[in-house]
Amino acid sequence: MNRFIAIEGVIGVGKTTLARMLKTPLSADILLEVFEENPFLADFYTDRERYAFQTQLFFLLSRYQQQKNAVPAALRHRSLISDYTFAKDELFAWLNLKDDELSMYGRVHSALAEKIRHPDLLVYLHADHQVVMQRIAQRDRPYERDMDPDYIRQLAAAYEAWLSNLADIPVLRINVTELDFISEESDLTYVIQEIKKALEQDHPIEPEANSEQRSRRILDSSRDLANYQEFHRLLDRAKGFDPDLFLNVIAMTEELGELSTVVGKIWAMRRDLQLNGHTVTQAQQESIQANRQAVGNELADILAYLFKIANYMNLDLEQAYVRKMRQNIDRQW
Repeated sequence: MNRFIAIEGVIGVGKTTLARMLKTPLSADILLEVFEENPFLADFYTDRERYAFQTQLFFLLSRYQQQKNAVPAALRHRSLISDYTFAKDELFAWLNLKDDELSMYGRVHSALAEKIRHPDLLVYLHADHQVVMQRIAQRDRPYERDMDPDYIRQLAAAYEAWLSNLADIPVLRINVTELDFISEESDLTYVIQEIKKALEQDHPIEPEANSEQRSRRILDSSRDLANYQEFHRLLDRAKGFDPDLFLNVIAMTEELGELSTVVGKIWAMRRDLQLNGHTVTQAQQESIQANRQAVGNELADILAYLFKIANYMNLDLEQAYVRKMRQNIDRQW
């Protein structure tokens, strides 16, 4: 039986590269996203708010025409690998459009999506933010040179929210932070094996053994927590902050309460949006996006108090964290 496999992930994570390299070993045709033809793309990366609607509408219609015709025709003869999904176009719209533009886009997308074939498997590639930005810089596309790094962070968060509510397409998650499909044949072989296994399952997930192996590798790599802890040690000295351990624990507890308040606002906003006709996914994404900065501020304050409390206890927080996480890797949950 011919299968339709779609590859997804943020800009620069390696979707097209992997699709091309899977063509022969999986005996499949490939369908690549045609983004260079979008006349608004370069302007969008420099002024997202002004050019978002034009950019999204062009992509929507272009992807619809491509997938409506190409996917069924290809699957009549052999399997097909695409470096994008039609469904993800809505994800970008939630991230970039607002109010009437988003509402209009949503109606058009819903009407067109009913005529598009869903993939049999969605392979989601994800990597550390720094790695993604390095890969974007290395390929040096002119219209990506002024890309805002925060946009990539927002996009990664949007993907996670979208995937958490994606119920009708099986998803295989692969962390490609340390994978090199081009230079390392073993890395490509690993991905091929995971895709083949996933196609035999009803609900593929990221392989536990691989996740555990990579989590150990991360713990063994260099980290920056020690630098941040030293920063707070120097800042406390310069500002004359009170080093009382009890008072700082109380202050951190208050910050946790403020975080709970913001999360409560997200929950209430999501409920109201659903009552006003938004889908579960739309409501989730919009409520998170509206409160993202507030959550970030509260988490940053909590993290600062963790560093301060560790300093007052003469603890190396990085060492304590790594030691505890090594225990968690071997723990039976």
